[in-house]
Amino acid sequence: MVLVTGATGHLGNVLVRELLARGERVRALVLPEDCSPLQSLNVELVEGDVLAPPSLARAMEQVRVVYHLAGVISIVPGREEWMRRVNVEGVRNVATVALQAGVRRMVHVSSVHAFRRMPHGVVMDESTPLAPDSPAGTYDRTKAEGTLAMLQLIARGLDGVIVCPSGIVGPYDYRGSEMGRTVLDFTRQKVHFLVDGAYDFVDVRDVARGLIAACERGRTGEIYILSGTRARLTSIKAMAQAAAGVHSPHVVVPFGLANLIAGVAERLTWLTKQTPRFTRYALRTVRDNSAFSNAKARRELGYAPRPLEQTIADTVRWWREQRRR
Repeated sequence: MVLVTGATGHLGNVLVRELLARGERVRALVLPEDCSPLQSLNVELVEGDVLAPPSLARAMEQVRVVYHLAGVISIVPGREEWMRRVNVEGVRNVATVALQAGVRRMVHVSSVHAFRRMPHGVVMDESTPLAPDSPAGTYDRTKAEGTLAMLQLIARGLDGVIVCPSGIVGPYDYRGSEMGRTVLDFTRQKVHFLVDGAYDFVDVRDVARGLIAACERGRTGEIYILSGTRARLTSIKAMAQAAAGVHSPHVVVPFGLANLIAGVAERLTWLTKQTPRFTRYALRTVRDNSAFSNAKARRELGYAPRPLEQTIADTVRWWREQRRR
């Protein structure tokens, strides 16, 4: 039996599909929530919470492998304490119970945001220091702290590996991730307001397969970066519009003005109840260095991410299919 936490999320439901396709018996740890991303899949649903160890103990009965994906991603202020509890305490809980339950292997999904942001011109890899004191934001700090918590449990005897994906995008995005909604928005005939930034994006299906490869071939205690292609936001818009067969203009907003607008939008979040398209954290991320090396994962895991153009085209196609239903 394989246990997946965070199974209803974008990466989670794709991982479940990959595991089922390989003939695995899958159990999903879910909160009392909408489980429609797993609808019609032959998966055992077990209610539990990474912040409630007793529920984890029940979920890990007869489990040989745990994929820990549950986490909080937030680019707006106000969720710092919740992020810290889930991204740090939650990792520690899952890893502790996995060790106690005698789980054969645990794969923890961290993020490239756990690493220190290095100056432009430096390619970041697994030797880049983790950044629990990162000035970039709470998300970066909690992903680094969660990774360190996982490494502490590995030092105590847990057989575990850690994977760090870059920006995930792709089909089966049932809950509409920020990047997924951005790709969908790019297919609309209107003027698009962008910044001249870039980031590394990777196909969700390639990350799911990378997790399985890490489970099967990864070395205990090792970290593997699962990155894809670094691309400018203007290039991704062009890919999405080419896939959709549309063309509309865009305006590149200077970073200073975009940062000012983002600050105002963040303050209004509590009133509008909507996440702004750009936040100061997001703007900093696409302006900072995002050159990541996945050479170690290619070499040791056989990791081979597909071209970003194919990912964007498949994402556009998937969104269109969802609209027809």
